[in-house]
Amino acid sequence: MSDDADTSPEVMLQFYKMLYPFQSIFTWLNHEHTPTKLFTHREFAFTLQGDVYLRYHSFNTAEDLKKQVCALNPTRFEIGPMYSAKPRDKKIVRPAAFSPQRRELVFDIDMTDYDGVRTCCSAADICSRCWGFIAAAVKVLRSALVEQFGFRHLLWVYSGRRGIHLWISDPEALDLTDDQRRALVSALTVVEGGKEMVKKVNVRTAKGTLPPSIKRARDILRSIFEPLVLDDQDCFASQQGWETLLQLMPDCSMVEKLRKEWSQDLDRSSVQKWDKLKDLIPKQKADVPTLKEALEDIVLQYTYPRIDAEVSKHRNHLLKAPFCVHPKTGRVCVPLDPEDIDRFDPRGVPTVAQLLRELNSTSTSEGAGWEKTSLKPYVDLLNRHTMGILEEVRMTKRNNTSW
Repeated sequence: MSDDADTSPEVMLQFYKMLYPFQSIFTWLNHEHTPTKLFTHREFAFTLQGDVYLRYHSFNTAEDLKKQVCALNPTRFEIGPMYSAKPRDKKIVRPAAFSPQRRELVFDIDMTDYDGVRTCCSAADICSRCWGFIAAAVKVLRSALVEQFGFRHLLWVYSGRRGIHLWISDPEALDLTDDQRRALVSALTVVEGGKEMVKKVNVRTAKGTLPPSIKRARDILRSIFEPLVLDDQDCFASQQGWETLLQLMPDCSMVEKLRKEWSQDLDRSSVQKWDKLKDLIPKQKADVPTLKEALEDIVLQYTYPRIDAEVSKHRNHLLKAPFCVHPKTGRVCVPLDPEDIDRFDPRGVPTVAQLLRELNSTSTSEGAGWEKTSLKPYVDLLNRHTMGILEEVRMTKRNNTSW
């Protein structure tokens, strides 16, 4: 393990004591400056060294949370819902009186779900090139969640290794039931099926049209498909790659013609193969609209967000807290600006060891520790996001108290 990937207990304890932004996390979860049930009745779970897992902790203030985190020194901790009673009192309240009440709507997108399409990396590895699939997912989800569902307070957080998390803090999102969450996730799910299933997109109506929300996603992804899938990833360069492409086309005669042609010219790029496919479609005796629909479905299959639906369906699901440290990489789970998602490089995220070196090199003792390190712009981003939540809460209270 390199020094930058060091997540030893000693390093982690220094990080929690001197750098972790507990107050910012408190205000973001709490929606106000003074404690509310959104924080005091919130579940926190801790993973300790040796994979010991502790659930149903709760705290009254940011300082209480910090004290417990420093005492336990976990490898990471997770955030759950607001319950009807304080989670730490779970053992002394009736089971019927202990249930999840409110919870951010959360999403998890993991790069390993793209292993069937990305060519630059696999498994746990990730680079700025295959990050393009995550960037595409952010653009599509952001469009759908803001324009279709009307959500306003979306916080995107790098997972520390190979993915991204999304937390939606609107009151309407917090109040969604599990059934409503399932319905919403179902509406956003397009790519389904395991490795054995070649065609993973089956969302068209009986008339062959796409639902309006998927049409909007298609329009976004059309401009992303060629530079990402064809140019950069060159997904159809290998025989396995172009065989998968051909299996997604419904015209057998055209497929056989292309298979023969491409087998005799192995140096053709993905761009050349895609252009050839498009050129042939108008010349086919088969249903041309159906073939064009197949091309659209291929664009969706390779670039549409691959959502881990189970994370989003249940209010009691736990998700890793922002600014935790990934134990394998040492990188901090930092918030991201969706406007800069194309320029984000996961390898450039600060590590806990790097941050401690930066802190040790500073000469001033004023201000919070994170303010003196490269963690500052990420905490500032969270604080700006939280200000929008606080302003909405303030305006709602004022409107509710006006005559």
